Amino acid sequence: MESAYPLQNKRVFVAGHRGMVGSAVVRRLETENCEILVVSRDELDLRDQAGVRRWLADRRPDAVVLAAAKVGGILANDTYPANFLYDNLVIETNVIEGAFRSEVEKLIFLGSSCIYPKLAPQPIPEEALLTGELEPTNEWYAIAKIAGLKLCQAYRRQHGVDYISAMPTNLYGPGDNYDLQKSHVVPALLRKAHEAKNAGEKHLTIWGSGKPRREFLHVDDAADAIVHLLKSYSGDGHVNVGSGEDISILELATLVASVVGFEGEIRNDPSKPDGTPRKLMDVSRLFKMGWHPKIALPTGLKDAYRWFCENVESTAGGPTPVDATPGGRRIDRAEERANAGVSPVRSMRRQGWT
Repeated sequence: MESAYPLQNKRVFVAGHRGMVGSAVVRRLETENCEILVVSRDELDLRDQAGVRRWLADRRPDAVVLAAAKVGGILANDTYPANFLYDNLVIETNVIEGAFRSEVEKLIFLGSSCIYPKLAPQPIPEEALLTGELEPTNEWYAIAKIAGLKLCQAYRRQHGVDYISAMPTNLYGPGDNYDLQKSHVVPALLRKAHEAKNAGEKHLTIWGSGKPRREFLHVDDAADAIVHLLKSYSGDGHVNVGSGEDISILELATLVASVVGFEGEIRNDPSKPDGTPRKLMDVSRLFKMGWHPKIALPTGLKDAYRWFCENVESTAGGPTPVDATPGGRRIDRAEERANAGVSPVRSMRRQGWT
């Protein structure tokens, strides 16, 4: 249900502010008249229950955006299943319980579209949760996110707190992880196409058949939707956050090649897994609340590639640290429809550490 929660003069803690999603939420919150609270991993390990409780009790935020998580692609999930399950379970339980103890007024937990069954109906409605088997390649991360969602529901039902959950689709944009051992499909394709172009290679190889279809949303659009929900939604059920459109991996690779300027052949590697055949979110619930994405995929990919060139390639081509703080510019909403330009971010008003 819709319920107004004005952010004016509120103290908002963004957990995970140095990640791609958290930093985008911080950028979006700059446009609200609120105080942004952040803390670095060096100062507070969110896996430390006692430390989290002390920090929240001392800072007393009014609202929390729980964007902190251990994330990665198929290879990372398959290689480090224990890390993905344990770290995410501990982070979310510590922050949610700590928020309750510190009497936080509003909390939004960010999950992932991977919480849904591998063969869920398409587009995937929120009601599809726990109706079938998960995709094996990322079930560890998915189980942790389902637990976080359910923990918010449990605290809401038992204690009457206003804790909500949002399930974003596949996100990309400034601050993404371009380490090919850990990255998701968009940054992996951007980096591979960039390196293939620079090396003068004749072809670019993508995993699997290229037939699976995926939905993508620019992280600035996701942040806008998250703040929209924080301000206007109060309900027991989680809310899907996506673009409402999907594209095949082969079509995505072709679009990425065009953005990067790679003119070689795109080949498939059938020995690699495809993952879920299709994953498109039903975002009708969110759209009915008055929110819609503004950044088209071609425009968003250009923005992501610009960020890669300025922040990853410019540092000798090394991989982006998982907790790197995205800098530079964001897409200008007023100009986006004209497919033009970016504008400088506003300076942030923060308390805590960066």
